[in-house]
Amino acid sequence: MQKITPFLWFDDQAEEAVKFYGSVFKNTKVTATTYYGEEGPGEKGSVMTIAFELDGNPFVALNGGPAFKFTEAVSFAVECATQEEVDYYWEKLQAGGGKELECGWLKDKYGLCWQVVPTVLWQMLAEKDPAKFHRAMQAMMQMTKFDIARLQQAYDGK
Repeated sequence: MQKITPFLWFDDQAEEAVKFYGSVFKNTKVTATTYYGEEGPGEKGSVMTIAFELDGNPFVALNGGPAFKFTEAVSFAVECATQEEVDYYWEKLQAGGGKELECGWLKDKYGLCWQVVPTVLWQMLAEKDPAKFHRAMQAMMQMTKFDIARLQQAYDGK
């Protein structure tokens, strides 16, 4: 059992959000749902929390009301082995009103931030050769959605 589970606070869209994330990440399952009782603060019988897994990673979505919103201070990184994966997650996570940010970051339609990152970029940024590292960093800083071929060309000095 994992000790740390991200807890996502939504106004009243927890069910909708879980369905949306389930449409993006194919290996998704709901593991538990709780409902508000007479004590509130939500309407009696309405969904309070939904525990779910995205590709085996546990999350909980809460219908907590409008008090808090997501910010860029917290994001989830989606590691991608290929450009096709980068393109898929980039498109799907922005569907329905998301927003492109920079350096592989985006906000989904709920305001939650994601980083869609090719795994090769982590290897480039761990490079001990300062010239290769700096070329990869410069290329990365100029991108919105990551382009693996362009990153590789920069890294290789081409």
